Amino acid sequence: MQIIDGFLVAAFLFFVGSVSGWCIEVIFRRFFSAKKWINPGFLTGPYLPLYGFGVVGLFAISLLPINTGYYWLDSVLIILIMGVVMTLIEYIAGLIFIKGLKIKLWDYTDRWGNVQGIICPLFSFLWLLVCAFYYFVIDPFVIDAVMWFVHHITFAFFVGVFFGVFFVDLGHSINLTAKITAFAKKHNIVVSFEKLKESIKDRIEKLGERKANFLFPFKSNKTLNEDLDDYREEGQGEKQ
Repeated sequence: MQIIDGFLVAAFLFFVGSVSGWCIEVIFRRFFSAKKWINPGFLTGPYLPLYGFGVVGLFAISLLPINTGYYWLDSVLIILIMGVVMTLIEYIAGLIFIKGLKIKLWDYTDRWGNVQGIICPLFSFLWLLVCAFYYFVIDPFVIDAVMWFVHHITFAFFVGVFFGVFFVDLGHSINLTAKITAFAKKHNIVVSFEKLKESIKDRIEKLGERKANFLFPFKSNKTLNEDLDDYREEGQGEKQ
């Protein structure tokens, strides 16, 4: 029973983290980076698995029985472990997409000390700040939410609905990703997911065909391969 409860709690935290992370990224792109409304990530719906796994990891780490006898040292150690884990998750995810799928979901190549454009000291430091904020501010609310969920297990139905939609979306996105990967390998380039979305959006709005679709950024009057050809001709593809 404890294993089942643990699985349901992890699923609940993944749900909360994925949706919350998507909201954060949408706002960040709109007001700080691209200055546009862009649907982040490679999935269609409002969720980012990277943040989902991150919240599950942070919650698990916060429960580690670290006891040095000094509260401040315990807190520092936990936050450092959290920061390392988040950077590791980011690196592994980036490596899978860039090396395996020839797709970049983010790019830190212009940042000092970056490793393969996937991680960099600045964002690793920002992860530490996020982890500290999570540990001191958010974690108590997460614990309360988990306790509420455990005592209202019928809410698992809605979490199940989320995962049903999530896996359908995942199947659609994997199919889309496979086409982009095939194109990238054929032309020996790495495709930036965000720049490809922006390329399609800019073309649609420039021609005044219609308003670009926020949730379905690859929906246009051209085929995906034609959009990819336009993207490559713009010099956007990064040569390998």
